Amino acid sequence: MTLTVPDTDLITLVRDGDVVVLSGAGLSTESGIPDYRGPSGAFKRNHTPMTYQAFTRDVVARRRYWARSFLGWRMISRAEPNDGHRAVAALQRNGLVGPIITQNVDGLHQAGGADDVIELHGSLDHVVCLDCGEHSPRLELDDRLRAANDGFGHDFDPDTVNPDGDVDLPEEHLDRFTVVDCTGCGGVLKPDVVFFGESVPKERVARCQQAVAEAGLLLVLGSSLTVYSGRRFVVQAKQAGIPVAIINSGPTRGDEHALVRIDAPLGSTLTALAAATT
Repeated sequence: MTLTVPDTDLITLVRDGDVVVLSGAGLSTESGIPDYRGPSGAFKRNHTPMTYQAFTRDVVARRRYWARSFLGWRMISRAEPNDGHRAVAALQRNGLVGPIITQNVDGLHQAGGADDVIELHGSLDHVVCLDCGEHSPRLELDDRLRAANDGFGHDFDPDTVNPDGDVDLPEEHLDRFTVVDCTGCGGVLKPDVVFFGESVPKERVARCQQAVAEAGLLLVLGSSLTVYSGRRFVVQAKQAGIPVAIINSGPTRGDEHALVRIDAPLGSTLTALAAATT
């Protein structure tokens, strides 16, 4: 594949180095995890993401989340990095890409060989107790949920898995699900991710802002930039005179700020980019 870029040369920009990546759910679709706003995304199915307020205040909503997440974790935990993740890791090994800011919670950047990954919205592979603050592995919680819910959801549809790690599940199934609590204090467990309506920790935002401030290029991959949580870094780069390049299937809310805009599949495009800059 030959990578051609209208108006400016993305290859030259990347070869100059100091690239900071900002990735979104579109980078993981080729790993079998649907995005939010794509043609077959979660919002096309009228999926409503869990909010922090509902999770913390409503026992029924919390049970609904854990029932759905219990099933969704089956697919998320088995997902493997795709060509796009591996290409980003290759660019990083070659010294062209530095920090990677990801809005994804699936851990696939690291599984694909990348390091210096800032998980803006946290990661599904850990849980936190909202009462005592203890962090613990998701695999440990999964074992406990399996024991408490033997046979639950064996017939769920894998096509209903969402990027936040839960699945669409009929309400009548919820009464059969048992939620478990913190083994240390009996408190409420929450996935170590940032829900809608919840603020990203200030120190994490500051780390991202510092990375962008030192970038030679902000490369956005697979994000529609609809949520301000990620779009703020595009605005920051633009205001600082740092070039922005966007590779995404479909339009984004950052297109007006982009020096380079490519509408193409992520895996093949990033593989070509990595090869062209070697």
